[in-house]
Amino acid sequence: MFEKIVQMSLLYDFYGQLLTKKQQQVLGLYYNDDLSLGEIAEQLGVSRQAVYDTIKRSEKLLFEYEKKLKLVYKFSVTKKQIEEILKIIEKIEHNKYEKELFVLEEIKKIQDIAYDILEK
Repeated sequence: MFEKIVQMSLLYDFYGQLLTKKQQQVLGLYYNDDLSLGEIAEQLGVSRQAVYDTIKRSEKLLFEYEKKLKLVYKFSVTKKQIEEILKIIEKIEHNKYEKELFVLEEIKKIQDIAYDILEK
């Protein structure tokens, strides 16, 4: 369940503004405030079924946006590439007195990753 909450939070961060205000409100209460369907229904003055339907419809929309636009996927890939760049930089810093060839090889790796990021 925790994994789904994280996934929905990411999707909401990227695509939440594409939802209606009501959908945003319901998802916010459900995922961010951790309210139950009954609590949300009571707070909004609607049925529990209406809340459930809104959540399912909103989740489906968020997944459809991601399927088409792939912004969360691209963000995740770029983040991993940047983490890789930082690891290479750390290796270079720890080996600054090593042979020059090592540094040049590591710089080439950073350059390749950077170009890969720019091409996306």
